[in-house]
Amino acid sequence: MTEIKGRNRVVVGVDGLEPAFDAVELAARQAARYGRDLRIVSVVAPWVLEDDAALAEVRAWMFEGCDQTLDKAAARAREIAPDVVIERALLGGAAAKVLTGESEHADLLVLGGRGLGRAAAVALGSVSLQVASHARCPVISAVHKANGEEIVVGVDTGETAQAALAFAFEEAARRGVRVHAVHAWLHPVATYPGDILPVVYDSEIVGEDEERVLAEALAGWQEKYPDVEVTRSVVHGKAAHALAGMSEGAGLLVVGTRGRGGFAGLLLGSVSHALLHRARCPVAVVPNP
Repeated sequence: MTEIKGRNRVVVGVDGLEPAFDAVELAARQAARYGRDLRIVSVVAPWVLEDDAALAEVRAWMFEGCDQTLDKAAARAREIAPDVVIERALLGGAAAKVLTGESEHADLLVLGGRGLGRAAAVALGSVSLQVASHARCPVISAVHKANGEEIVVGVDTGETAQAALAFAFEEAARRGVRVHAVHAWLHPVATYPGDILPVVYDSEIVGEDEERVLAEALAGWQEKYPDVEVTRSVVHGKAAHALAGMSEGAGLLVVGTRGRGGFAGLLLGSVSHALLHRARCPVAVVPNP
């Protein structure tokens, strides 16, 4: 989590449900690892913050609930990271817009789940997808707890891959765990109208080419982090499926927000969006700087 100039905090959003407090614990650990302050944010409808006498009793009831949520979240954070400076904030507005705004002043934004079941998945998609799509800092969706230690990172080509790798290697170095770099590819596909595809191609040769793609993407990172163990996987298949499967034993899954090549069309509406729902560990979505 490379410090962004002018920022020195980890922000976590809480909504009063238990998965949000799991996110608080993760955010507190991150703040402690990197020596950052922790800002705990609860978002309410704008009218709750307005001084309307007709709604005084309702507002008082909602404020009491929000205070209890923030108190509980702060207590959880102190148990995990007693030396971290904690700030609480109650803000009004649409959750996605408010949290995206918070990312302007954060090194990392952590989001929890919104309960269980199918309806919760829709809520996750509507908020987490919007925030991860527009946040100006890395976003970790902590719907699931870590069920392993290694950092799995989806590797594409270009700046997006480098941003994700930078985040993954620094996390691994801080945690003292290994990086598992994964590059997925499919058979040749048309990239623009009228594109002519080969009638026959050798999958073994293509696979060797994709091995080189991964090696080139990793060039320099092992030298920069010599103490971080690295394993590599080149997978012939869909990126979302491969990464979701590997998340079963991971402590964190890291992906970028845009991509080309092996992860053709790596957009938040496709691979990253799918992983926010399907991954079995926390997912870090890293924006292209």
